[in-house]
Amino acid sequence: MMRTIIVTGSAGLIGSESVRRFAKDGTHVLGIDNDMRAEFFGAEASTKKTRDDLIATFRDYEHQDMDIRDSAAVMDLFKQHHGTIEAIVHTASQPSHDWAARDPQTDFTVNANGTLNLLEAARTFSPEAPFIFTSTNKVYGDTPNGLPLRELEKRWEIEPGHEYEPGISETMSIDYTKVFGYKGKQVRDNIHSFDLVEAFAEFIRAPRAGEVYNIGGGRHSNCSMLEAIEMCEQISGKKLNWSYEETNRIGDHIWWISDVQKFQAHYPNWKFRYGMRDILEEIHAALTE
Repeated sequence: MMRTIIVTGSAGLIGSESVRRFAKDGTHVLGIDNDMRAEFFGAEASTKKTRDDLIATFRDYEHQDMDIRDSAAVMDLFKQHHGTIEAIVHTASQPSHDWAARDPQTDFTVNANGTLNLLEAARTFSPEAPFIFTSTNKVYGDTPNGLPLRELEKRWEIEPGHEYEPGISETMSIDYTKVFGYKGKQVRDNIHSFDLVEAFAEFIRAPRAGEVYNIGGGRHSNCSMLEAIEMCEQISGKKLNWSYEETNRIGDHIWWISDVQKFQAHYPNWKFRYGMRDILEEIHAALTE
């Protein structure tokens, strides 16, 4: 019997990487993506080209132009594939916090109701299949901005010896937050989509019910905005044309580095393949083809 992995948001960044990863080894991948990104952010944000590339490249890829808010359609799809669903990788969402504030009704129905529809369909027709739900570090709200941070020359950094020095772990509370922004030294860890999807694959091989993991570049791959600009200039051999505004971007964390030690302890075969410079070099190569 052909095993099937369902990927929602299959034409997006993480979704399409998931399709490539699993379709390559002969798994039947059922992708759900209705290109709502074009509705959210305009025609230039359309995922249609990625969708068409996946269809043309992988014979084991089956695309469904479906809205996850349509509970009957979602339930029927899972029913059709009853008994063959090996896993569900849910990456479909409305990802912008600014957009959510402008249209909270649509944001909620996509992100909350859509997820509920998928969970209910999975519970009904594939209750043993691992369900991977991808979220954002913004679930921690403004809490990371209350950490004891030191301002260095090009970045913010946490005080040495703090429990979150390896990165922010799953112990941080997601309650009682509001979100505001910050400056040009704010730090993010960066993970290549390949490394993230390899983490999905490890979890699917040996699922742990109800576990939550912080996944990102961790201490292996992170930088501030100033450091990213410097690396981009080194890679491209050109000076970047940029300016600084004092007003902070709403919703920005000053410092975010994920502590991935819990996932690494549970899945010791998972290793990083890409670092910060590798990621930027790949982006530069793609833009200069």
